[in-house]
Amino acid sequence: MSRVAVFEIEREGETIIVTPTVDLREFEFVEANVNDVIEVLSDLSIKNLVMDFQRTDYFESSALALFVKLWKTVAVRNGCMALCNLSKHEHEILSVTKFDMLWRICESRAEAMKVVEGIIAPLALSSNPS
Repeated sequence: MSRVAVFEIEREGETIIVTPTVDLREFEFVEANVNDVIEVLSDLSIKNLVMDFQRTDYFESSALALFVKLWKTVAVRNGCMALCNLSKHEHEILSVTKFDMLWRICESRAEAMKVVEGIIAPLALSSNPS
């Protein structure tokens, strides 16, 4: 039985773009498939992360633990994380949990890339993973 690719991963310079290809509903399923992202992030030359939700409409709040793990990985490298193309529901989860105060939420991938490249300022808290 072949494994379903949950994340599409692209690289642009010091930044990886992670695009979930399915709604992140079952945390155990997501966690089992996150190793590809973690493996790419093991390359210390990767400084920034863009999470692009263009292919999804929904993630459960339990997926936030994964986002925090990824964010902490880039933050210790003085990197930045931005999220883009969120559905109304995904944006609502981030708002209710106050994670929208931690990570820059962008309308497009182009805007998110400008944030992580320092062209648009990230949120003040985004480099302090305590």
